[in-house]
Amino acid sequence: MQYRRLGRSGLQVSELSLGSWVTYHNQVDAGAATEMLAVAMDAGVNFFDNAEAYAGGQSEVVMGQAFKALKWPRLNYIVSTKFFWGLSPRSDAREGKAVNRRDTLNRKYLMQAIDGSLARMGLDFIDLVYCHRPDPHTPVEETVRAMSDMITQGKALYWGTSEWSAAEIRAAWDIADKHHLHKPVMEQPQYHLFHRQRVEQEYARLYEDIGLGLTTWSPLASGLLTGKYKNGIPPDSRGAMESMGFLASSLNDDAKRAAVTQLEGVAAELGCSVAQLAIAWVAKNPHVSTVITGASKLSQLRSNLGAVDVIAKLAPEVMAKIDAISTPLAQ
Repeated sequence: MQYRRLGRSGLQVSELSLGSWVTYHNQVDAGAATEMLAVAMDAGVNFFDNAEAYAGGQSEVVMGQAFKALKWPRLNYIVSTKFFWGLSPRSDAREGKAVNRRDTLNRKYLMQAIDGSLARMGLDFIDLVYCHRPDPHTPVEETVRAMSDMITQGKALYWGTSEWSAAEIRAAWDIADKHHLHKPVMEQPQYHLFHRQRVEQEYARLYEDIGLGLTTWSPLASGLLTGKYKNGIPPDSRGAMESMGFLASSLNDDAKRAAVTQLEGVAAELGCSVAQLAIAWVAKNPHVSTVITGASKLSQLRSNLGAVDVIAKLAPEVMAKIDAISTPLAQ
């Protein structure tokens, strides 16, 4: 496992990391999470990603229970969470009962959200905190000041964004710079072989101009790049979960399924799986600080971690083959 700086910060993150979206609480309990975190750490992973909204806050609870059981020195691991959606039921939001607790980045919500995450995870501080989506209804300066204050208060160490446009990130950075506040350090975008435009084009100026680091998610395109959806959506897969219904059209895309079959041939030449190839391809991008992977089973985790051995095999001619197959289908 290699380690990379998070943007221009001095923080070193493992090139592969482990996330909890979909899995923790829903598929993985505290016991299984403890076992998987231990295996990941033994392989060199030092960054573990979470979010307030995952499993309605229970993903943070499960991860916190695992950290408590493992008793790792706090210096040895990096943990994140993300804020935006809140934990109030949507019915409350529709009835006006939770106007400051859903789909917002206003100061009241953010300052209470960080305290809630700290309590659920049983931590004194969280290393990385993200604005999970942009909020067009709150002044950017209000959000920037609240995130900066989390760091000043010692409740977080670095802050960043997730799925913000380049213009939104730059506006936040400029406000922080003007007022001598803590600046956004990292962005967490979706990035995989079929989803490339934002990372490769839209953010291009930000890497040099403001030193933006990336902690990317969905390297396997929600499982499509594992090859298990080539013949439809298996009943025991993530794609079959009712909450994941929005993935159906992508997972059933015949052109992408055909591309996965072609990628399997490239992977076979390298002696790896198509999933390992896809993860290694994301990690090959020098602007990516860490690739967030997910797993519901130890076998999946171990297989994903095997991608570290594939990165060095992605010579220019191999990258050209991969691009020829995937670029025509990429967004």
